[in-house]
Amino acid sequence: MTGKRSITLLAILVSGLLAGLGTAFAGEAVEGTAKADKLEHCVEPTPVMRRRHFEFIKHQRDLTVHQGIRGSKYSIAGCVDCHARRDAQGKPVPVNAEGQFCDKCHEYAAVELDCFECHSTVPGGK
Repeated sequence: MTGKRSITLLAILVSGLLAGLGTAFAGEAVEGTAKADKLEHCVEPTPVMRRRHFEFIKHQRDLTVHQGIRGSKYSIAGCVDCHARRDAQGKPVPVNAEGQFCDKCHEYAAVELDCFECHSTVPGGK
């Protein structure tokens, strides 16, 4: 490899690394900032949640809408509160934003994500 070519490749590599660092500080979610990142499992074991979370949410929806029962361990607000990450400035990143918790799995499974047409995508705060 010639010296000029090596310098060009090195410049491209460094530019790419710096661009990546820039996006990390431009508001992307930071790994390890969601409550869920510190837990060993969700409200149910991980394989159960991966397969059946929509059933739990749907059942809770029916209880809430038809019977007025709120606050179970399967509430969508609880999911958002636990799985929303924070950006470099400490602000919550929507769980359905590109590359975030809900978006990543639903994209992988090719399943439409419509919960957040009505529900909040960030923790409500108290």
